[in-house]
Amino acid sequence: MALLECIEVETGPNPKSSVIWLHGLGADGHDFEPIVPELDLPPSPIRFVFPNAPVRPVTINGGMVMRAWYDAYGDGRQDEAGIMAAQAQIEALIAREKTRGTPASRLVLAGFSQGGAIAFQTALRHPERIAGIMALSTYLPMADKLKVQASAMNRDVPIFMAHGAYDPMIPIDRAKESKTVLESLGYKTEWHEYRMDHSVNAEEITDIGKWLREIFR
Repeated sequence: MALLECIEVETGPNPKSSVIWLHGLGADGHDFEPIVPELDLPPSPIRFVFPNAPVRPVTINGGMVMRAWYDAYGDGRQDEAGIMAAQAQIEALIAREKTRGTPASRLVLAGFSQGGAIAFQTALRHPERIAGIMALSTYLPMADKLKVQASAMNRDVPIFMAHGAYDPMIPIDRAKESKTVLESLGYKTEWHEYRMDHSVNAEEITDIGKWLREIFR
């Protein structure tokens, strides 16, 4: 499998920790790149990997071609084939990080909106214990299959969930439903709610930095 094109930021030489951070629908890998200097990260170097999603037509946007991790229909159906294909692409990036010196136990999967859905999809099924999941303004895809497909190694993985109270794209109730499903399966989630829409604000950036410092301490 050809690796996805990625933008990378290293906070120091020879990083042994990594964050693979997936953008949302229609954005690209540069979307969260400017946030890295604002995170007040620990002195140990971290590599941030911001992959570009493939370009594809998106049904909910009238077939417009844009970067998307999977198709979005807007009628309750899920593009399971697209979701699983994206999962395989992120697994390939995880494998590359291992060859570059980051064990799975020092790797966080993060994502916003569609990217957060793929972070959930991949991390909860990954066969090795990872460091954490950061799910921003997103939901749990293929929730009905998770009980059977979940990896036992990540049953206790730290999960940071954050959502805007006024999100019109992915209503906060959908995120809370995902949280309930996760907790019913035994996962523990750290929940954050902000007075914002489908976006990121300064308070959330502060909380993300705090969480990452704890993960990589």
